[in-house]
Amino acid sequence: MTITLLSWNINGARAIHRAGFLTWLTDAAPDILCLQETRAEIDQLPADLVAPPPYYTAWQASARKKGHSGTAIFSRREPRAVSFGIGRPEFDDEGRTIVAEYDAFTLVNCYFPNGGRDKERVPYKLDFYDAFLDFCEVRRSHGKPLIFCGDVNTAHRPIDLARPKANENSTGFLPEERAWLDRVVAAGYVDSFRHCHPDEVGAYTWWLQWGQARERNIGWRIDYFFVTPDLAPHITGAFILPGVRGSDHCPAGLTLALP
Repeated sequence: MTITLLSWNINGARAIHRAGFLTWLTDAAPDILCLQETRAEIDQLPADLVAPPPYYTAWQASARKKGHSGTAIFSRREPRAVSFGIGRPEFDDEGRTIVAEYDAFTLVNCYFPNGGRDKERVPYKLDFYDAFLDFCEVRRSHGKPLIFCGDVNTAHRPIDLARPKANENSTGFLPEERAWLDRVVAAGYVDSFRHCHPDEVGAYTWWLQWGQARERNIGWRIDYFFVTPDLAPHITGAFILPGVRGSDHCPAGLTLALP
Protein backbone atom coordinates (compact mmCIF):
# COMPACT_ATOMS: atom_id res chain seq x y z
CA MET A 1 0.00 0.00 0.00
CA THR A 2 1.43 3.36 -1.05
CA ILE A 3 0.16 6.45 0.73
CA THR A 4 0.83 10.11 0.07
CA LEU A 5 0.96 12.65 2.89
CA LEU A 6 1.07 16.41 2.41
CA SER A 7 1.74 19.17 4.93
CA TRP A 8 0.95 22.82 4.26
CA ASN A 9 0.91 26.02 6.29
CA ILE A 10 -2.02 27.68 4.56
CA ASN A 11 -1.83 31.04 6.39
CA GLY A 12 -5.59 31.23 6.86
CA ALA A 13 -8.29 28.67 6.01
CA ARG A 14 -10.86 31.20 4.82
CA ALA A 15 -8.39 32.91 2.50
CA ILE A 16 -7.14 29.65 1.03
CA HIS A 17 -10.73 28.52 0.45
CA ARG A 18 -11.36 31.65 -1.60
CA ALA A 19 -8.15 30.96 -3.54
CA GLY A 20 -9.42 27.61 -4.82
CA PHE A 21 -8.21 25.21 -2.14
CA LEU A 22 -10.91 22.61 -2.77
CA THR A 23 -10.09 22.39 -6.46
CA TRP A 24 -6.43 21.92 -5.59
CA LEU A 25 -7.33 19.26 -3.02
CA THR A 26 -9.33 17.31 -5.60
CA ASP A 27 -6.45 17.46 -8.06
CA ALA A 28 -3.70 16.68 -5.54
CA ALA A 29 -5.75 13.89 -3.90
CA PRO A 30 -3.45 13.12 -0.95
CA ASP A 31 -4.34 10.28 1.37
CA ILE A 32 -3.60 12.52 4.34
CA LEU A 33 -3.27 16.30 4.40
CA CYS A 34 -1.98 18.19 7.45
CA LEU A 35 -2.70 21.91 7.62
CA GLN A 36 -1.18 24.52 9.89
CA GLU A 37 -2.11 28.10 10.69
CA THR A 38 -5.78 27.66 9.83
CA ARG A 39 -6.56 30.78 11.92
CA ALA A 40 -10.31 30.21 12.24
CA GLU A 41 -13.00 28.72 14.44
CA ILE A 42 -14.84 25.85 12.79
CA ASP A 43 -18.14 27.77 12.82
CA GLN A 44 -16.47 30.48 10.73
CA LEU A 45 -15.65 28.07 7.91
CA PRO A 46 -17.72 27.19 4.83
CA ALA A 47 -19.42 23.80 5.12
CA ASP A 48 -17.73 22.47 1.99
CA LEU A 49 -14.34 23.17 3.55
CA VAL A 50 -15.11 21.69 6.97
CA ALA A 51 -15.71 18.17 5.63
CA PRO A 52 -15.19 17.79 1.87
CA PRO A 53 -15.90 14.24 0.63
CA PRO A 54 -14.20 11.78 0.69
CA TYR A 55 -12.20 13.15 3.63
CA TYR A 56 -12.59 12.71 7.35
CA THR A 57 -11.46 15.96 8.95
CA ALA A 58 -10.37 17.11 12.39
CA TRP A 59 -10.01 20.83 13.13
CA GLN A 60 -8.33 22.50 16.07
CA ALA A 61 -8.82 26.19 16.79
CA SER A 62 -6.66 28.36 18.99
CA ALA A 63 -8.29 28.87 22.40
CA ARG A 64 -5.99 31.62 23.64
CA LYS A 65 -6.04 34.11 20.79
CA LYS A 66 -8.73 33.88 18.15
CA GLY A 67 -7.56 34.06 14.56
CA HIS A 68 -4.09 32.70 15.29
CA SER A 69 -2.47 29.28 14.93
CA GLY A 70 -4.87 26.37 14.44
CA THR A 71 -4.32 23.02 12.71
CA ALA A 72 -6.34 20.46 10.78
CA ILE A 73 -6.06 16.97 9.33
CA PHE A 74 -7.86 15.69 6.22
CA SER A 75 -7.73 11.90 5.90
CA ARG A 76 -9.26 9.49 3.39
CA ARG A 77 -9.26 6.83 6.08
CA GLU A 78 -10.65 7.82 9.45
CA PRO A 79 -7.93 7.50 12.10
CA ARG A 80 -8.40 5.03 14.93
CA ALA A 81 -8.19 7.96 17.34
CA VAL A 82 -7.57 11.71 17.27
CA SER A 83 -6.31 13.86 20.13
CA PHE A 84 -5.23 17.46 20.54
CA GLY A 85 -2.19 18.96 22.21
CA ILE A 86 0.90 17.57 23.88
CA GLY A 87 -0.38 17.60 27.45
CA ARG A 88 1.04 20.98 28.44
CA PRO A 89 -1.61 23.70 28.91
CA GLU A 90 0.85 26.54 28.38
CA PHE A 91 1.39 25.23 24.86
CA ASP A 92 -1.87 23.51 24.07
CA ASP A 93 -4.06 26.58 24.42
CA GLU A 94 -2.52 27.96 21.22
CA GLY A 95 -4.03 25.15 19.14
CA ARG A 96 -0.81 23.85 17.65
CA THR A 97 -0.90 20.06 17.64
CA ILE A 98 -3.17 17.25 16.38
CA VAL A 99 -2.30 13.58 16.88
CA ALA A 100 -3.90 10.93 14.66
CA GLU A 101 -3.50 7.22 15.34
CA TYR A 102 -3.44 4.86 12.39
CA ASP A 103 -2.82 1.11 12.31
CA ALA A 104 0.67 1.53 10.87
CA PHE A 105 1.87 4.74 12.57
CA THR A 106 1.14 7.70 14.79
CA LEU A 107 0.96 11.02 12.95
CA VAL A 108 1.65 14.29 14.78
CA ASN A 109 0.75 17.47 12.89
CA CYS A 110 2.19 20.60 14.47
CA TYR A 111 2.46 24.34 13.89
CA PHE A 112 5.56 25.24 15.89
CA PRO A 113 5.96 28.71 17.42
CA ASN A 114 7.69 31.53 15.61
CA GLY A 115 10.48 33.28 17.52
CA GLY A 116 9.10 36.73 16.67
CA ARG A 117 10.69 39.60 14.80
CA ASP A 118 12.42 40.84 17.95
CA LYS A 119 13.14 37.28 19.16
CA GLU A 120 10.83 37.89 22.11
CA ARG A 121 9.24 34.45 21.71
CA VAL A 122 12.45 32.47 21.17
CA PRO A 123 12.48 31.21 24.80
CA TYR A 124 8.84 30.07 24.44
CA LYS A 125 9.69 28.44 21.12
CA LEU A 126 12.63 26.54 22.60
CA ASP A 127 10.53 25.41 25.56
CA PHE A 128 7.87 24.19 23.15
CA TYR A 129 10.52 22.35 21.13
CA ASP A 130 11.71 20.50 24.22
CA ALA A 131 8.20 19.60 25.35
CA PHE A 132 7.25 18.46 21.85
CA LEU A 133 10.24 16.15 21.51
CA ASP A 134 9.55 14.70 24.95
CA PHE A 135 5.96 14.07 23.87
CA CYS A 136 7.04 12.33 20.67
CA GLU A 137 9.56 10.20 22.53
CA VAL A 138 6.88 9.01 24.96
CA ARG A 139 4.55 8.11 22.07
CA ARG A 140 7.41 6.43 20.25
CA SER A 141 8.19 4.33 23.33
CA HIS A 142 4.83 2.61 22.88
CA GLY A 143 6.41 0.75 19.97
CA LYS A 144 4.50 2.19 17.01
CA PRO A 145 6.29 4.09 14.21
CA LEU A 146 5.82 7.85 14.39
CA ILE A 147 5.69 10.67 11.85
CA PHE A 148 5.73 14.32 12.79
CA CYS A 149 5.22 17.07 10.27
CA GLY A 150 4.43 20.72 9.96
CA ASP A 151 5.86 24.20 9.96
CA VAL A 152 8.84 23.86 12.31
CA ASN A 153 9.78 27.52 11.77
CA THR A 154 13.52 26.75 11.63
CA ALA A 155 15.85 25.95 8.74
CA HIS A 156 18.20 23.20 9.85
CA ARG A 157 21.37 23.69 7.82
CA PRO A 158 22.84 26.33 5.49
CA ILE A 159 21.61 24.32 2.51
CA ASP A 160 18.06 24.87 3.77
CA LEU A 161 17.88 28.61 3.11
CA ALA A 162 19.02 30.90 0.35
CA ARG A 163 21.02 33.34 2.48
CA PRO A 164 22.45 31.57 5.54
CA LYS A 165 25.19 34.10 6.30
CA ALA A 166 22.79 37.03 6.24
CA ASN A 167 20.43 35.22 8.63
CA GLU A 168 22.82 33.88 11.24
CA ASN A 169 21.27 36.21 13.81
CA SER A 170 17.67 35.83 12.63
CA THR A 171 15.09 33.73 14.39
CA GLY A 172 14.48 30.64 12.34
CA PHE A 173 18.22 30.11 11.90
CA LEU A 174 19.62 30.83 15.34
CA PRO A 175 22.19 28.32 16.64
CA GLU A 176 19.96 27.33 19.56
CA GLU A 177 16.99 26.72 17.23
CA ARG A 178 19.07 24.65 14.85
CA ALA A 179 20.57 22.73 17.78
CA TRP A 180 17.11 21.36 18.57
CA LEU A 181 16.88 19.91 15.06
CA ASP A 182 20.30 18.36 15.66
CA ARG A 183 18.80 16.72 18.76
CA VAL A 184 15.86 15.44 16.73
CA VAL A 185 18.21 13.79 14.23
CA ALA A 186 20.45 12.47 17.02
CA ALA A 187 17.37 10.83 18.55
CA GLY A 188 16.96 8.89 15.31
CA TYR A 189 14.28 10.86 13.50
CA VAL A 190 14.82 11.01 9.74
CA ASP A 191 14.29 14.21 7.75
CA SER A 192 12.50 12.56 4.84
CA PHE A 193 13.37 15.25 2.30
CA ARG A 194 17.09 15.11 3.05
CA HIS A 195 16.88 11.31 3.15
CA CYS A 196 15.79 11.42 -0.49
CA HIS A 197 17.60 14.57 -1.61
CA PRO A 198 20.72 14.97 0.57
CA ASP A 199 22.42 17.61 -1.59
CA GLU A 200 19.58 19.40 -3.35
CA VAL A 201 19.88 23.18 -3.17
CA GLY A 202 17.18 25.77 -3.76
CA ALA A 203 14.48 23.54 -2.23
CA TYR A 204 12.38 25.84 -0.06
CA THR A 205 8.90 25.85 1.46
CA TRP A 206 8.54 29.47 2.64
CA TRP A 207 9.30 32.88 1.15
CA LEU A 208 8.86 36.46 2.29
CA GLN A 209 5.83 38.12 0.74
CA TRP A 210 7.74 41.09 -0.63
CA GLY A 211 10.75 41.81 -2.80
CA GLN A 212 9.71 39.08 -5.27
CA ALA A 213 11.32 36.58 -2.92
CA ARG A 214 9.31 33.68 -4.26
CA GLU A 215 9.89 34.55 -7.88
CA ARG A 216 13.62 34.81 -7.16
CA ASN A 217 13.50 31.72 -4.93
CA ILE A 218 15.01 33.51 -1.94
CA GLY A 219 13.43 31.12 0.51
CA TRP A 220 13.73 28.80 3.49
CA ARG A 221 12.93 25.13 4.00
CA ILE A 222 11.11 25.18 7.33
CA ASP A 223 8.33 22.62 6.69
CA TYR A 224 9.24 18.99 7.33
CA PHE A 225 8.23 15.36 7.55
CA PHE A 226 10.30 13.53 10.14
CA VAL A 227 9.88 9.78 10.58
CA THR A 228 11.21 7.27 13.08
CA PRO A 229 13.95 4.94 11.76
CA ASP A 230 11.56 2.01 11.37
CA LEU A 231 9.68 3.96 8.68
CA ALA A 232 12.74 5.16 6.76
CA PRO A 233 13.01 1.97 4.62
CA HIS A 234 9.40 2.52 3.55
CA ILE A 235 9.99 6.04 2.16
CA THR A 236 9.48 6.00 -1.59
CA GLY A 237 9.56 9.75 -2.12
CA ALA A 238 9.77 13.16 -0.48
CA PHE A 239 9.02 16.34 -2.34
CA ILE A 240 8.15 20.03 -2.24
CA LEU A 241 5.45 21.70 -4.39
CA PRO A 242 6.67 25.29 -4.89
CA GLY A 243 4.22 25.89 -7.72
CA VAL A 244 1.23 25.65 -5.37
CA ARG A 245 0.18 29.18 -4.44
CA GLY A 246 -2.28 30.69 -1.98
CA SER A 247 0.06 31.00 1.02
CA ASP A 248 3.55 32.21 1.79
CA HIS A 249 4.35 28.51 2.29
CA CYS A 250 4.01 25.68 -0.20
CA PRO A 251 3.14 22.04 0.54
CA ALA A 252 5.75 19.45 1.47
CA GLY A 253 5.06 15.80 0.74
CA LEU A 254 6.00 12.25 1.65
CA THR A 255 5.14 8.91 0.07
CA LEU A 256 5.39 5.64 1.95
CA ALA A 257 5.03 2.03 0.81
CA LEU A 258 3.55 0.14 3.76
CA PRO A 259 2.67 -3.53 4.18
